[in-house]
Amino acid sequence: MGYELDNISGWKIRSRARNNGDGDHNQVLTVANLAWAKAKSNPDSIAFQFEDEPAVTYADIAEEARALAFGLKRHGVAAGDSISFQLPNWREAVAINIAAAALGVVVNPIPPIYREAELQFILRDSRSKVIFIPEYFRSVDYVRMLSEVRSHLPELRTIVVRGRKREGSYDELIHSARGEEYLLPEVDPDALKLLMYTSGTTGRSKGVLHTHRTIASTHHDYRQIWGVEATDVMFMPSPVTHGTGYILGLELPFYTDATVAFMDRWDPSRALELINQFHATLCIAATIFLKDLIEEAARQNDRLNSLRLFACGGAPVPPDLIFGAAHVTNRCRAFRVYGLTEAPLVTKGFPEPAELRLAAETDGKISAFKVKIIDDLGNVRGSGEIGEVLVYGPPLMVGYTDPEESDRAFDADGYFRTGDLGYVTEDGALVITGRRKDLIIRGGENLSPKEIEDALERHQAVKESAVVGMPDGRLGEAVCAYVVLREGAQPPSIADLHEFLKKQGLARQKFPERIEIVQEFPRTPAGKIRKDILRGALAQEGTRVTEK
Repeated sequence: MGYELDNISGWKIRSRARNNGDGDHNQVLTVANLAWAKAKSNPDSIAFQFEDEPAVTYADIAEEARALAFGLKRHGVAAGDSISFQLPNWREAVAINIAAAALGVVVNPIPPIYREAELQFILRDSRSKVIFIPEYFRSVDYVRMLSEVRSHLPELRTIVVRGRKREGSYDELIHSARGEEYLLPEVDPDALKLLMYTSGTTGRSKGVLHTHRTIASTHHDYRQIWGVEATDVMFMPSPVTHGTGYILGLELPFYTDATVAFMDRWDPSRALELINQFHATLCIAATIFLKDLIEEAARQNDRLNSLRLFACGGAPVPPDLIFGAAHVTNRCRAFRVYGLTEAPLVTKGFPEPAELRLAAETDGKISAFKVKIIDDLGNVRGSGEIGEVLVYGPPLMVGYTDPEESDRAFDADGYFRTGDLGYVTEDGALVITGRRKDLIIRGGENLSPKEIEDALERHQAVKESAVVGMPDGRLGEAVCAYVVLREGAQPPSIADLHEFLKKQGLARQKFPERIEIVQEFPRTPAGKIRKDILRGALAQEGTRVTEK
């Protein structure tokens, strides 16, 4: 399980990618090959819908992507180079992804919420030659932001601006290349395709490397498990610069005949309008999206009649949220799924109506991956026993941009160390109980923050909670709960919450010794709560001592 240089890009990738059990080398087609084929077989079928824009057909997007590929080639972009885009859920991101695949170029999506520090680090680490940006989005001047960091980016040659009506614009690049014909390279399915940086909940972002083969492998079994058909419409509020939005937003129509309908900035009331407007049947998004949507649907007495499946993950999902979705909607089955940028969609949930309990109380049935649970000594745990979750399978990344990070991330058998804690049930389902670094060790006893959070969120005043460890001179760590209240709710006292948790059956040592009421949580682009920031704020206050 050693490393080898990718023969074009120069990054070291794990040799398992060359023979990962995913079938014959020639059976994997790039998303560009699939796009050209769909443009021939279904030219007038709708592939994508966007807010306040005309529908985009397979022929439309293939023509745009081909012109973009030729335009990039004229600008000196070649196979193995990297290009970045820092765009919202806009049509241009679809074309960029296809064009990159057609040229054998590594594409690097960057979340639009990132600013100068993150942008400079990612563009240097990725060695990007080209970046696509908006002129403005949400009042941010991206042209100005790039000008602040460009002097530190010697490999960045070209900035392409969407929205600008002059030289250097996206429209000008497309227009200048229409009608051109170049011989596009034949792309090795085991060549690097995607470079995506982790959200960085525990430290500096890591550059995750995927090939055409690993990403294609993520599309294999959800189609059957979720019963995706040509009549389905995937509503996609997740950013295309995150793994969920990238794989199931930018690429789903080419692996299925379903349509994707994008939303570029989250607003639950507007989301209800768009779901009804597009007759959306599917959605996959982080916990906060489902929570907001269900609360807004209940407020408006909207039963979300078209929606049949909502896959929810990216952050802990309280069981009551899944049960609540079943109660509020007519037919929508919400269920938990589990995956990471490094290992997309390890589980695909439990979508059947008869599996509601499993959908709510587990993180889904394992598919396309092998999973093993180990203790601190590396011993494999049995069914129902908690330990660190390690995964292996065809969709697994081939490494990080930093080989030293890769060395730490994989065990001797090639399994990826997720850093998450959990167990496998007798039903073959995975249950995530927390992260190793989120684990609270109070007086030598391990406490799961998720168990405490699930209990707190059953309180009528609590909309959302985040439980973290705080320094304690006597116990090592004590329990602190950050809480966002429901609208109009009065803050409960710590004594009230202790009494509530006691009635929930929690042991006394799990009761928070401190409650912090906040308006909102710091989050990653994927919607995960930045617990490292919450812990850091407590650490700056210094060590406290609990009473005996």
